[in-house]
Amino acid sequence: MQFTLPARPRRKPSLTPMIDVVFLLLVFFMLASRFGVEAMMPLPLAASGGDGYRGPPRLVDISPDAVALNGRIVHDLPAALQPLMAAPTDMVILRGREGADLQRVVSISEQLRDAGFTALVLVE
Repeated sequence: MQFTLPARPRRKPSLTPMIDVVFLLLVFFMLASRFGVEAMMPLPLAASGGDGYRGPPRLVDISPDAVALNGRIVHDLPAALQPLMAAPTDMVILRGREGADLQRVVSISEQLRDAGFTALVLVE
């Protein structure tokens, strides 16, 4: 006499635990991610007086490893700009050279704003 177990119907795996894990991961990454705050840096097209450019040249070249004022490398840009400025509202032209990243341009413009220079113009 031979005893055989009756064939049990094959169960399909439940997708509910996998869906739960996916939603938990989704919620985790939504809560853990940091959304960037957009910051705006005002750069006027002309000096605040609206008369255009006046006075000696004030061209700041920003490269990855140095900052040059009118073609000469300077280490303290606000101090080098001071003799060329009649007023803090005189226009200073910033030009990013090849290889200079945006963060470097922004940090130098913030350094100039902290020193009191208000009319910064960024050119390509």
